[in-house]
Amino acid sequence: MKSLELLVERIILSSRWILVVFYLGLVAALAVYALSFGYKFLKVAKNVFIYDEADMILAMLGLIDAALVASLIVMVMISGYENFVSRFDEGEQEVSFLGKLDAGSLKIKVASSIVAISSIHLLQIFLNAAQYDNAKLMWFTLIHLAFVVSAVMLGFLERLMSKGKDTAKD
Repeated sequence: MKSLELLVERIILSSRWILVVFYLGLVAALAVYALSFGYKFLKVAKNVFIYDEADMILAMLGLIDAALVASLIVMVMISGYENFVSRFDEGEQEVSFLGKLDAGSLKIKVASSIVAISSIHLLQIFLNAAQYDNAKLMWFTLIHLAFVVSAVMLGFLERLMSKGKDTAKD
């Protein structure tokens, strides 16, 4: 019976390597997204003297948004691999946050990134407010506020959890 238990435990622990497929898929998605970013950048560069100030601001916000999404993908890939699959070699460590992001702090960083991305989208919408009716503007704002409240609550819960761990250590 003990050998069966050990076999099941080995299978369950080994199954974490299936996650590598997802992380490699995110690498491919990041490469595709980089091509999309390059296309957007070339479009902005081509129209730099045609765009008025508002159009240029919207274009820059689009590029910033793309950079935030790309950073989010990298953060999830690296932290997810490090937390759930295998540690990176210490000697090759080039990223300062490796080994410092646990699942809780990763959730907070992801939520913060989502709030930042949502903020940029909301700013783009408000810069084009004439194209939207008041009901849509209200819904966009409420959805953004839901992201903000969720991120704040995640941060609050993580802080409570870390205080609980600190008191348990004492």
